[in-house]
Amino acid sequence: MKIGIMGGTFNPIHHGHLILSEYIRTKADLDKIVFIPTGTPPHKNHNDILDSRTRLKMVELAISSNPFFICSDIEVSRTKLTYTIDTLIELKSLYLDCELYMIIGADTLLSLYTWKDYAKVLSLVNFIVADRFGLNTNDVLGEIEKLNNQFEADIVSVKSPVIDISSTIIRDRVKKGLSIKYLVPEIIEDYIFENNLYR
Repeated sequence: MKIGIMGGTFNPIHHGHLILSEYIRTKADLDKIVFIPTGTPPHKNHNDILDSRTRLKMVELAISSNPFFICSDIEVSRTKLTYTIDTLIELKSLYLDCELYMIIGADTLLSLYTWKDYAKVLSLVNFIVADRFGLNTNDVLGEIEKLNNQFEADIVSVKSPVIDISSTIIRDRVKKGLSIKYLVPEIIEDYIFENNLYR
């Protein structure tokens, strides 16, 4: 079985995440995609991040209509800083007979070397790299070739739709009292306003 891994802060989850995940699921012939909201991410400013249980709830709501998407609280349940290497080791024990494919953006690929134990991360999981606005394709492909050769990694680039929506834009619009309709699923829009989030 081929399992995709879609990690992120999801603060909040939006249509960009969902469109990309479904596109890659079909393009890469993945059986499932596991969405993993971060607990306490080491690379983020925590001041503007909702508590992990609230973000987990939004992911669960957003993916509930897709039978190929599942949500995991593997990182949310941790009380310490969340590192990808720890999550992957745990996932490998949960999905013993499965191939794991981590879905990342090209911007993340270019900063992989900042991850804790990144060489070991590259040995544990395959990577599917999605397009991002503003990045030179040759730079991305060059980095993939370098990492594949240096670490015997399995990284592939997938030509994918680039949806220019960010969680930052959504939070800013909520703070300003502006509409977020069509940026997030309707169920997430309702949840944000009913619970007075990001105000």
